[in-house]
Amino acid sequence: MHYNKTSIQQKRKQLHSKKKLIHSSLSIVLLKVFLLLVIVVAVGGGGFLYGSIEGMIASTPTDYDLKPQYSATIIYDDNDQETQILSDYSSNRIIVNYEKLPDNLKNAFISIEDERFYEHNGVDLKGVLRALISNIKHGSTTQGASTITQQLIKNNVFNVGGESNLFAKVKRKIQEQYLAIQVEKTTSKEDILTNYLNTINLGKGTLGVEAAANYYFDKSVDKLTLSECAVLAGITKNPTRLNPIDYPEDNKERRDLILKKMYELNYISGEEYETALSADVYSCISQNHANQSNHSVYSYFTDALITQIVEDLQSVHGYTQAQAYNLVYRGGLRIHSTQSTKLQDIADSVINDADNYPVDTKYSLEYDLELNHSDGSSETFTERDVKNYYRNKGDSDYVTIYSSKKEMKKAVKAFRKATLKKDDTVVNETINYAMEPQVSYSLIEQSSGQVKVLIGGRGEKKDDLALNRATAFPRQPGSTFKIVSTYAPALDTGGMTLATVFDDAPYKYENGDKVTNYEKNSYKGLTTIRDAIIDSNNIVAVKTLTKITPQVGYDFLLKLGFTTLVSNRTGSNGALETDINQSLSLGGITDGVTNLELTASYAAIANKGVYNDPILYTTVEDSNGNVLLENKSSSRQVMKESTAWLLTDAMKDVVKKGTGEEAQLQSDMAVAGKTGTTSNNYDYWFSGYTPYYTASIWTGYDYNTSFDNDDDYHKVIWAKIMNQIISETGQKPKDFDNCDDITTATICAKSGKLAVKDLCSKDPEKSMEKTEYFAKGTEPTESCDNHIEVTFCSKSNQVARKYCPKKYKFTKVFRIRPKGSTGTTDDTSYCLNFNLKDNKCDIHTKKWYLKKEEKKRQKQAGLIPDSDNSTDSSTNTPDATTPTDSSGNEIGLNEIGEQIRKILE
Repeated sequence: MHYNKTSIQQKRKQLHSKKKLIHSSLSIVLLKVFLLLVIVVAVGGGGFLYGSIEGMIASTPTDYDLKPQYSATIIYDDNDQETQILSDYSSNRIIVNYEKLPDNLKNAFISIEDERFYEHNGVDLKGVLRALISNIKHGSTTQGASTITQQLIKNNVFNVGGESNLFAKVKRKIQEQYLAIQVEKTTSKEDILTNYLNTINLGKGTLGVEAAANYYFDKSVDKLTLSECAVLAGITKNPTRLNPIDYPEDNKERRDLILKKMYELNYISGEEYETALSADVYSCISQNHANQSNHSVYSYFTDALITQIVEDLQSVHGYTQAQAYNLVYRGGLRIHSTQSTKLQDIADSVINDADNYPVDTKYSLEYDLELNHSDGSSETFTERDVKNYYRNKGDSDYVTIYSSKKEMKKAVKAFRKATLKKDDTVVNETINYAMEPQVSYSLIEQSSGQVKVLIGGRGEKKDDLALNRATAFPRQPGSTFKIVSTYAPALDTGGMTLATVFDDAPYKYENGDKVTNYEKNSYKGLTTIRDAIIDSNNIVAVKTLTKITPQVGYDFLLKLGFTTLVSNRTGSNGALETDINQSLSLGGITDGVTNLELTASYAAIANKGVYNDPILYTTVEDSNGNVLLENKSSSRQVMKESTAWLLTDAMKDVVKKGTGEEAQLQSDMAVAGKTGTTSNNYDYWFSGYTPYYTASIWTGYDYNTSFDNDDDYHKVIWAKIMNQIISETGQKPKDFDNCDDITTATICAKSGKLAVKDLCSKDPEKSMEKTEYFAKGTEPTESCDNHIEVTFCSKSNQVARKYCPKKYKFTKVFRIRPKGSTGTTDDTSYCLNFNLKDNKCDIHTKKWYLKKEEKKRQKQAGLIPDSDNSTDSSTNTPDATTPTDSSGNEIGLNEIGEQIRKILE
């Protein structure tokens, strides 16, 4: 464009024209109005914005806790060593205090998350500006500026956001920054950092640094190395994509960055930096993870412990079941259990050693098949349906127990094929198995009632809170029940002693059913209670309980803590069910008993008659260290000390020479116990004790199945466990304590009364004189009346008369059965089975005597020569003490009786 004089004048004229002046004046006015409006809007908007922010701040939470809401519960053993952590998805954290956090760990997190942590007041303005510039420069919002304080508040006050719109997010951010400033005014940096490190998500379900240290490195946080600290700090940015198990390379890259920053910020030296960089932590992490995978399921002891604590929280504090379980898994409790890790490990190793089971291992089916039918209905099938399917096909004895897993799967496949209909949809199908035969075991310290060991089964445990055969699987106790249901009350209140005698002879229950011993059709005859215990005699036990009455036995069992007994119940078929009957003596009860309750009852005998309620824990503390539950075993004297001592002495003989010989120990440690076997050989038991511990073992099939042969392996297992306990714990072998209320007496084993000198010792089988123990005041005062001495004449082999010459007389001792005894027993051949009056010597009669005397008189008068001795002599005169038959051969007592019976015929 060219500017000349003419053009400039024209331009000047246009600027000063009237039209232009009006236009300019209007523009100025409009500009002023616009500026005024801008000012008004700015002022108003600012006021609105200010008001909005004030409102947001005013609504900031004031009642909050910076500590994590949920944390894991820790279980400790009887030596206060950690044994188990209980948690769920929201509580897998273990709270630690500031002093336990290593400096390297704190500095690692500060270096990568908030390097000016110790300088700012909760909000890092430098960090905010840095993040703003970075985000504008890169056109994103990936760069964050939240301080550790803000992150803590976001997690524990605002629950990590989750806002539905931008306004909500802005509001939360403003409140978060405001609250961060307020928190830093009242809370120390140490508390903020501690709560933060106890809160953060560190991948694989771990929350907080202690849980993460345990999970990844199998150590406590205070044992971490510098490199390990950096590994944990590297997870926080993205717990899923940066966890060192699934993404070790990504984590390593982050770890290296953290170590570099720590070096740059002078937290570590160059040497420490290089050493940490070269540390191979990831192979260790991988190995620890593999080991933890094998122990992810809670133990049987822990299962029982959880159940017990949930019940106690409900009964003591009024929690609902759901509340109690939430507290156990989320409440950060500290549970001090009674479990002995050492003893538990010993028992686990022995019971899970396949070499201890001479029977072939089998597998029982656990099956679940859920179907949806085409008509919309659904149906579920279990292993019972599998059993019924094959039984309906003609195999009436079919059970879902198999010799191999392959055989099991084949059977299930055939069942499934036969069950599925056209258009059926399989919703779910699970096939599991349990090893058979199974085992349960419990061990109690009798002096305290503390349960030290629980094993609810052998083989791999697949689920938490699964079937626990030690605490929640009642089985028939068999002959172990004779002690607690019958002999304990008989000795304690029934007026009986170990010398009390019953006739082991054919006998029937009141309902007419025959009582049989383990060896059917075998009867020992007159038997003391001691010998009945040693040999596990059934008939004597039933007769004993019948005499004291089943009600007395039942009531005694209740004192011993049994909770599964039935007094009066209507069964599913409408019939009356009760355990108050004669079969109670043999353990023939409706529902059975649990292993733990049976052990606790025997522990009372071992503990001098004092019953301690079995306990699984001593105290439970809340997350603040306050005692929430205190569990002291309730003690009560349930039988006299003398009763317990006598039972113990009898059961020592069970192990020495009775049915429990396989449970003998390798050391001189005293041991007492009782065996038990149920009908059809479904269940095998051994309950026994040393002066230190009481333990019971059961073995059998989960679904009643007979053993092919009589097996004693469970007794051997019991002894192996106890031998190792004695050896590895250094227990000093000793006998059971003496009892001041015990005395002795020499008794006859066939009457239980005082032995008669030179009579009971000459029993035709063997000497029946025995020294027996008694509670003072119960020793017998009457003499034996179950033996009789009979004098025979060897000339006639009949009962001697007073006229029989002394040289022909000899004596024999017989047993006498009680009145009313029937049937043949081991006593029969030794008993006096003939009438004495009707079987007297028929040679040396009164007539013979008078004739002899007359001849004697005649000799003296010289009427008969002295050489005539025919009346009182014979050739080959037998020894005066030895009876002979007609041929001069010696004959035994049994033959004498037989000859006498022939004479009677």
